[in-house]
Formats: sequence, structure tokens, C-alpha cells
Amino acid sequence: MRSDNEYIPSAYDWVREQVDKYETSDGEEGTTLRDTGLPVIIVTMRGRKSQKIRKAPVMRVEYNNQYAIVASKGGSETHPEWYYNLLAYPDEVQIQDGAAKFPVSIRELVDDERILWWERAVTAYPPYKEYQAKTTRLIPVILAIPRK
Repeated sequence: MRSDNEYIPSAYDWVREQVDKYETSDGEEGTTLRDTGLPVIIVTMRGRKSQKIRKAPVMRVEYNNQYAIVASKGGSETHPEWYYNLLAYPDEVQIQDGAAKFPVSIRELVDDERILWWERAVTAYPPYKEYQAKTTRLIPVILAIPRK
């Protein structure tokens, strides 16, 4: 990830506060989604409109050192804005999982591969199933693979 641009914190208080707590504690605090006790990771990306650095906490769905990033937006009819950022700059994405920070390669999953990772995501965070039932859109699942 290029370091020549500034970070623009989220407009959502809870997102901004969670990212700050996660990063300032080096992944020791702010590591679960609100009161669920379920783990999150921080995804860092470049904003497609602003070109500035953006960050989002997402549910930790990890298998064999690969991660699913689920663009659920709580079952809304629209994708989260960060989904479009990931697609616009797929080579400028970083994950922080606990204290570990690393660049990842990403791609959106389709067909059987999406189904497999969707099942993993629902196991990690059961509300995803409810979110999909609430919306007419197919919730995107993006695979993130750490780069060397």
C-alpha cells in the first residue's frame, strides 16, 4: 500500500472508534464486533473517489491463512461503499489480524467457491444468513490472500 496519502476515518462513530482502538492497541483491544464477542479484522484500502486511505472492521472469516471479506451491510439493499473501494484498487489492500499486518491480493468469488466461503462466513458469523434473507441482492464474498 502506498503511504503517500492520508487516512480519512469513517463517518460512522462506532467504525472510527473501533479502528482506532484496534490499531492503537496493536490488535489487543477492539478485536470483536461490539457486544457479540465475535472477532473482527481491519481492512485498509484506498478510497475510489477520494484516493485517501480508508479502513473498515469486518468479521474475521479465516481458513488456511486466507480470509473472506463479506460485503453484507447488515442485509441492506446496497453494497457497503468499501466494497467498491476494494474492487477499484485490489492491489492496495491490507489486513490487520490482531498484531499482524500484511498486504493481500483480493478477488470476488463466484459459483461453488463463493458458496464454500459463504458457508464458512455463516459459521463464523451466523447473522449473515439473516442478512441474505433480508435483501434481494446476492451479498458479495471477496477472498483475500496474503502476499509474500
